[in-house]
Amino acid sequence: MEDRYVPSFFQGLPDAVVETALTHLVTRTHPANQVIVLENDWGGAVYFIREGWVKIRTYNLEGKEVTLNILGKEELFGEMAVLSEKRRTTDVITLTPTVIGSMPASDFSNLLKIEPLAGLRLAKLMAERLQQVNRRLRLRESHSQSRVADTLLFLAEGQGKKGQTGTEIPNLPHRELSSLSGLARETVTRVLTRLERRGLIKRDQDIICIPDMSALERMIV
Repeated sequence: MEDRYVPSFFQGLPDAVVETALTHLVTRTHPANQVIVLENDWGGAVYFIREGWVKIRTYNLEGKEVTLNILGKEELFGEMAVLSEKRRTTDVITLTPTVIGSMPASDFSNLLKIEPLAGLRLAKLMAERLQQVNRRLRLRESHSQSRVADTLLFLAEGQGKKGQTGTEIPNLPHRELSSLSGLARETVTRVLTRLERRGLIKRDQDIICIPDMSALERMIV
């Protein structure tokens, strides 16, 4: 039998429930910079990231792109439109080649109705995301160094991986870090260089490594 993708969201749920929920899950590979979800679309599916990265995007009143979040492996998106039964309020675009499983909205809704643990798991996820947004909003008037450091920690908490020399996160384009932190791209570049000189981060082509998360957190004032 071909290996089937089972998102980590379903770990610990009864086998029969998982079997039913995943009946119509379809997994596809998408190239970088492909739109997966468009603002104002109806919420016809919930999406689970198997591999890769996506950004959640909207636009401000001046028409400037704003990155609200960046999601990676084993995270999900699209659940808000399904729960509210309203049109989507953001775009979702791949940042890298990405493998995504899509589940029909009706299947996801039925899962939440019959399995309390799934509902609790989703509620916890949404609470964590709200806390992250609140923290970033509180830092909007802070020094640029605090805002960049917080953005890196935000990514590390969501998708950081333990490496040999610290916590590793993807070395995203500076325009994405700029949008997440609400700073000019040139400012982000200067701050990253400063943090690297102080040994608080290490960069190569694909990865930013944070040797000491606590030390970086102390840069937030």
